[in-house]
Amino acid sequence: MDIILTNTSDEPIYQQIVTQIKTHIMNGTLCAGDALPSMRMLAQQLRISVITTKRAYEELERDGFIESFAGKGCFVKGQNTEFLREEHIRQTEELLSKACERAKQCDLSLEEMKEMLELVYGGTDDE
Repeated sequence: MDIILTNTSDEPIYQQIVTQIKTHIMNGTLCAGDALPSMRMLAQQLRISVITTKRAYEELERDGFIESFAGKGCFVKGQNTEFLREEHIRQTEELLSKACERAKQCDLSLEEMKEMLELVYGGTDDE
């Protein structure tokens, strides 16, 4: 499992970890039952504070992506496929929202945005 942190991101380090682990789980790189590195080991690998990795793991557990077992560690939790789909939809909406904000800043019309989306998405169904 590769986690790449960047100091230039506006996103806090713990959130970068959360986002990347969620992505690994959603794309199948990490599967149900897979063990995550211990908080200490991950902190060492990333050269960050254990408190930061602890916060990331707590958020992942709260969001239902991992589960912790005392003395055993943290493991990827079995995912409900509908839950994963909802998470993908939520992330897509977030990205589209950012794209719309940027489009409004440069006065792109909704029609221009639709055309752009169709090109990026891979064309329309009637082509």
